[in-house]
Amino acid sequence: MADTVLYEVSDGLATITLNRPEARNALDVDTKAALRDALRTAGADSAVRAVLLTANGQAFCVGQDLKEHIALLEEAGGAAGTPAAGRGGAMSTVREHYNPIVTAIATMPKPVVAGVNGIAAGAGAGFAFACDYRVVADTAAFNTSFVGVGLSADSGTSWTLPRLIGRSRAAELLLFPRTVSAQEAHELGIANRVVPAGELAAEAASVARRLAEGPTVAYAAVKASLAYGEAHSLVDTLAKEDELQTAAGASEDHRIAVDAFLKKEKPRFLGR
Repeated sequence: MADTVLYEVSDGLATITLNRPEARNALDVDTKAALRDALRTAGADSAVRAVLLTANGQAFCVGQDLKEHIALLEEAGGAAGTPAAGRGGAMSTVREHYNPIVTAIATMPKPVVAGVNGIAAGAGAGFAFACDYRVVADTAAFNTSFVGVGLSADSGTSWTLPRLIGRSRAAELLLFPRTVSAQEAHELGIANRVVPAGELAAEAASVARRLAEGPTVAYAAVKASLAYGEAHSLVDTLAKEDELQTAAGASEDHRIAVDAFLKKEKPRFLGR
């Protein structure tokens, strides 16, 4: 794994840290591949019960590394405005990197917390939107930024952002990109929690660790039911809830919680 993405597992919590602070954690090919692989590793590891996605430096992630992007466009050999200009390594990154990254975040059967320490722009914002919970420093901000460089939305933003803040507001932020402060992000529903910048690392880790100590099967079911309900009817969603609840009811964690309730003790979940 590239040193631009750090990966650590401790007591059921996988911490994935973007580590290109000198480039404001801009996404070059190596960083995108390493982030994709780290998320896939966390998702498949039964010892991992929650994930914290955060970053080193002053920025969370400013999105695509435009210097590398321009070089890849030139390698494709097409003049601006021609089909060749969109071919090759430059635009295939959506399929090869951004889509798998967002899919891994959104579909892994464990909660993913974003610890947003600074500006999250473009794909960086998209990655944060895809997480299940966002703890945001009061000095951080968000900017979709895509159309500012003549591009459409990617990194799942056209799916996640309307579900966070509604279609009308999402359209506004995508068509007229601007910097959204942490406080406004909280008011809009993007940020779940805003904390002083100096407390971000500890608070985000605390939230993620609490989830890592919780009923993993139930969390997976909640993620699955939310995703299913967004695209299905009430009748179908009720049937899905029945299916997921039956599975959760058969888990060891459910039995542990019931026994602890009867004994008036705090449950100690096993994650299975």
